Amino acid sequence: MLKKLKFRGTVFSRTYAFSLFLTQLLIVNNNVYASEVNSSVLNEHSAVEVAVSDNPNLAEVQERYKALLEVPSQVGALPDPMVSLNAMNFPTDSFDRDQEPMTQLQVGVIQVIPFPGKLGLKEEAAEYDAKAAGHSVDEVRLLLVKNVKSKWWQLYYLDRALDTVKSNQALLQQFITVAQTKYETGKGLQQDVLLAQLELSRLMDQEIQLKAIRRNQAIKLNILMDRPANDVIVLPDQVSKLMPALADENALYLQAESSRPLLKKMETKIEAAQSRLDLAKRDYYPDFKLGVTYGDRTGDNPPPMGGSRSDFFSVMVGVKVPLYSGRKQSKAVSQRSSELQMNRYALLDEKGLVMAAISSAVTDYQEAKQQFSLYGSGIVPQAQQTVQSMLAGYQVSEVDFLNLVRSQMTLFNYELQYWKALSDAKQALARLEAAVGEESVYE
Repeated sequence: MLKKLKFRGTVFSRTYAFSLFLTQLLIVNNNVYASEVNSSVLNEHSAVEVAVSDNPNLAEVQERYKALLEVPSQVGALPDPMVSLNAMNFPTDSFDRDQEPMTQLQVGVIQVIPFPGKLGLKEEAAEYDAKAAGHSVDEVRLLLVKNVKSKWWQLYYLDRALDTVKSNQALLQQFITVAQTKYETGKGLQQDVLLAQLELSRLMDQEIQLKAIRRNQAIKLNILMDRPANDVIVLPDQVSKLMPALADENALYLQAESSRPLLKKMETKIEAAQSRLDLAKRDYYPDFKLGVTYGDRTGDNPPPMGGSRSDFFSVMVGVKVPLYSGRKQSKAVSQRSSELQMNRYALLDEKGLVMAAISSAVTDYQEAKQQFSLYGSGIVPQAQQTVQSMLAGYQVSEVDFLNLVRSQMTLFNYELQYWKALSDAKQALARLEAAVGEESVYE
């Protein structure tokens, strides 16, 4: 029996030593990680400012908007006139300008003139396209801010989760010490020590996973801010935990209809489609071509008229006849009509999606807000008191060690849920602001 106890004690010592080794290894890794941390702290507002200033996708959309602003004046201008220089009716035997009366050097100008109203409609459609691109810039900026805020709050939750894991590791170390002391004095069981070591190892594994998740989230936030992917991000320890009351859901719907850039973009695309439909109908009317030429001649007229030859002046007017309107203009009108209706349906569909996004964000926010309040004011403090009471009871052998460990791990999970509720609520607010189109979503 003594040999058996000695053997089990050896197993316990090796297991305990291995747990201590893992703990020290994590501490070393934490120190290395801390040494790499940049001293500057990135708060939520700063992250948004950096992303809006440096994000390449937003810059790309802004340049597209600038490019489209230059289009209306181009399509609204008359086509460039054509200047012609002609050598007319030169005799092939001598190429002498004086030999034949019809020999002349001509200079001419030809100008195509679209039917009145066509250029104005082209310019109007291009202006609507540019305006829609401007709304696209606002929409991309809005979604960028939402994504930055969401990633920032995910990182904040992971930081608090890592802090919670570390504090629970320290508490489990205390449990191990207490259990080991009781075991060595014959008042406890070796399985209590092994159980605590197992839970400690699980926390170490969870810490490793959380650090990997945090690094991946930091990479995504760095990309949004156009920073190197491996830049270290340090967040503040303290943040505002205020959970403001939201405006009425129907009021948020109305607010989105007037503020959401995406809906404004869809409305502008409808106006552009209407202009193109009007232009297609105007194409039934002909365009014109006006030409003027001046012919310079040399030499004299033959008798009896005599005298030097006069120059020629010519005017030409051409009209484009819509001879194949059944296959061209009529089809174009039908095409533009379908495109207009398509954009109208797209707006209705997008409105439905926006309203759904608002309702979903409001629901998520209210749920997370209630959970945060419940965990913060009730569940977590009660769980802390339970653990303290059980620890005191275990030290005097009034509480089973298994129940003590279970109560501590339950507290650990509640603490994680507390921070997750805060993060979820803030992310829901970010989604709601993006869905509405502005930050004024509160009462």
